[in-house]
Amino acid sequence: MNVNFGRMMRNMARHFGGREAIVNVERGRRYSFAEYHRLTNRIANVIHQSLGLRCGDRFMLMLENDNLSLLHFPTYLKQGATAVMCNLRDSLEEHSRQSRLVQPRAAFIEAELVETHAAMLNALGCAVIVLDPLDKEAKARFPFVLQFWDLVEAASDCESNYEIDQFSDVVLMRFTGGTTGSGKCASYTLDNWFGGRDSCLMNVDLRFDAGTRFLHAAPLSHGTQLFFYPTFFTGGTTITTNGLALDSMIDLIQSESITHSFLVPTVLYRLLDAQRQKPRDLGSLRTLIYGAAPISADRLGELVAEFGSIFVQAYAATEAVVVVSLLEREAHLAETPEQVKRLSSAGRITPGIEAYVADEAGNELPVGERGEIRIRGRGVISGYDANPEASATEFVDGAWKSGDLGYIDQDGYLYIVDRLKDMIISGGFNVYASEVEAALASHPAVFMSAVVGLPHDDWGEAVHAEVQLRPGASATEIELIAHAKQLLGSYKAPKSIGFAAALPVSPVGKVLRREVRDRLRRSIPDLIRNT
Repeated sequence: MNVNFGRMMRNMARHFGGREAIVNVERGRRYSFAEYHRLTNRIANVIHQSLGLRCGDRFMLMLENDNLSLLHFPTYLKQGATAVMCNLRDSLEEHSRQSRLVQPRAAFIEAELVETHAAMLNALGCAVIVLDPLDKEAKARFPFVLQFWDLVEAASDCESNYEIDQFSDVVLMRFTGGTTGSGKCASYTLDNWFGGRDSCLMNVDLRFDAGTRFLHAAPLSHGTQLFFYPTFFTGGTTITTNGLALDSMIDLIQSESITHSFLVPTVLYRLLDAQRQKPRDLGSLRTLIYGAAPISADRLGELVAEFGSIFVQAYAATEAVVVVSLLEREAHLAETPEQVKRLSSAGRITPGIEAYVADEAGNELPVGERGEIRIRGRGVISGYDANPEASATEFVDGAWKSGDLGYIDQDGYLYIVDRLKDMIISGGFNVYASEVEAALASHPAVFMSAVVGLPHDDWGEAVHAEVQLRPGASATEIELIAHAKQLLGSYKAPKSIGFAAALPVSPVGKVLRREVRDRLRRSIPDLIRNT
């Protein structure tokens, strides 16, 4: 089925007119729906007419949130080339690998990347467009770099009248987080994202409407972009900032009357601590969505006590851009043991989404039995670009094998126990890293932790934790091990603990256990061999 998104957006511009569609905080830009429609027409015409990109061509986006919002779906759906979103904070080496893989004909980059990236991209035959103006000296040194706003001002704001196939055209590609290796390049159709939009609207507890003012502080190329769609299509306002400076974010909640945001648990913990130290009026908040990493039930209870019943948890993934399940605000209670247990779940499966737990052969398992979570539905991609082996391995009968180990209880709550690859086998027992991390997080001194298995002569693997303490807090290795033993028993508790000033995290706040494990195995292979 063909879709003319330009026509669709024109109708939205008429419907919502002068309502604010986009606010770019750092760059001081504000666009109404009508203005945003005309601007994205111009940018789409730059891609199609000025740069000459056509269906099958690709252009890369290495941009901060403010600038990425100008080249996001309201732009790339108005022309035929495929957008490729990258993590701005990846290394030059990783960006070079990604560029060689997708072979872009153009790349839109931040001015800060010109010095390191422009020559590499130019050598690949790629047009380089910088979003913010370069100074005179930089222009002279990089004469081949094009100025974005010069191109936009010269372009027409007429609609391109381009039509895309909702189900087959690849409109976007982006790289997986790479928490277990080099990121793969996921390919998306328009229907994948419309499926994600519809899953957000179907979960009415997310409360999207024309009054929504959604703050995107996490990278708009990652998980938070799922919520751009329901905000936009209900006439709400998308507000972008380019970092997670907590004081600035709190100021923005007040000054912009923020109603919604998507934050990872570690940021929620910081928000809680900051609000306790310096209380401010954050009464505009009505929905804080969290996900991407496990949350401490104890800290969650503190968050609800401080901010009220505004928290919901959403389970989604790069390969499944849909709210697979939602833990609604009414489930955020901790008055009974059953309620406390449900706080550790990912909620109930969204109606219309096919999620189930399977054994290694793909057979669906009964209620309560643990296996791999598989997901099938509109938001699930069909595979990875230029990686048929991974596509064939991870996608079976239209379902994505998530790599998440979990189970579904008798009331339909989905529990994610751990990543299959992060399960530790110690002395013949299965130990789940996320379970140990949750136990450590319940200690008042612990901010976050990464639990990994390290080689051990007798046990095969021994449980080790790297711990980042909260600012100003103190705890000893013996104290934290005893705390974990009390909650989990001896065989699950860490046999050793190291302390880190900061733990490596992905752009969406996931602790990168792989990096912690690899570093430890390289530097201290005998750390606990004889413990």
